[in-house]
Amino acid sequence: MAHDHSPHDHDHAHGRAHGHDHKGHAPKGGGHDHGIWTQGHVFLGASHDRAAARAKAATLVTAVFMVVEIACGLAYHSMALLADGIHMATHVGALGLAALAYWLARRHAGSGRFSFGSGKFGDLAAFASALLLGATAIAVAVESVLRLVTPQAVAYRDALLIAAIGLAVNLVSALILKDSHSHDHGHGHDHAHTESGHGHDNNMRAAYVHVLADAATSVLAILALAGAYYWGLTFLDPLSGLIGAAVIASWAIGLIRDSSLVLLDADADPALTQAIRQTLESETGARISDLHLWRLGPGHQGLIVSLVSPAETSAETIKSALRARYPGLSHVTVEVAVCADCT
Repeated sequence: MAHDHSPHDHDHAHGRAHGHDHKGHAPKGGGHDHGIWTQGHVFLGASHDRAAARAKAATLVTAVFMVVEIACGLAYHSMALLADGIHMATHVGALGLAALAYWLARRHAGSGRFSFGSGKFGDLAAFASALLLGATAIAVAVESVLRLVTPQAVAYRDALLIAAIGLAVNLVSALILKDSHSHDHGHGHDHAHTESGHGHDNNMRAAYVHVLADAATSVLAILALAGAYYWGLTFLDPLSGLIGAAVIASWAIGLIRDSSLVLLDADADPALTQAIRQTLESETGARISDLHLWRLGPGHQGLIVSLVSPAETSAETIKSALRARYPGLSHVTVEVAVCADCT
């Protein structure tokens, strides 16, 4: 008859084993490897430095044209052009924030002040960047409505030229960031959790989304300005601002959701959590009394698991099995309580 006991229902001190593991440690001193007990907390993405360099480059490229587009939007009285320029300004700020997050994460990678490393600096930057995107969408939407109610004269031809150049700048920035974005999705989370999609870098994703949002608003601005200039459809200029605001808002909501879940230590991958639970229960015959899986940084996940086992086993044995089956687990803590009556 099975008994539903937690590890603390009665005294299992004689059978309790604790183990902590961080993969990738080399032996320290002598020939004996203490890596299975040694804790390290460097949880940066595989393409961290590559992404940092590209974020800086994209920031510089975009900042130059940002000033030109905003100035021309004000001079030509174009809402579409001004909206694109203002959003480009937030894009420059977001890229700068992304670059700063990469720098901070690298600088504090070995700091003991952060319990589980500095890998979440990027997620914090992504969350702030998403809030900036959302605020921009609201501002552009409000101004566009005002322009629909009270139309203003627009120098459509000149504004059209600037918008076209703005799109070119956005495409250049996208190409700069695309390599790191693709590299991160292609190689940042391999092995057992590749298909889960939880190895991505939210910081790079936020920067890339800003570029895509800029490109989208540039395309809308070009279409609106062309329609107004060639066919007299002046309402298209503020209407494009509303459409662009809606697109930006939808991307911002997605970024806020994903980055906030990481910051709140939500279950990094429910499917992987269930798989680990089933693996441990089927291979050890133990009952899982507690299990936590969360994201430590791009491509890194932490696991804390407590088991009640009917047979003698050790935390090291469990960790070895987990490492062999799920190499993506970067930081593992195992607690085992042996209970012969808990069958």
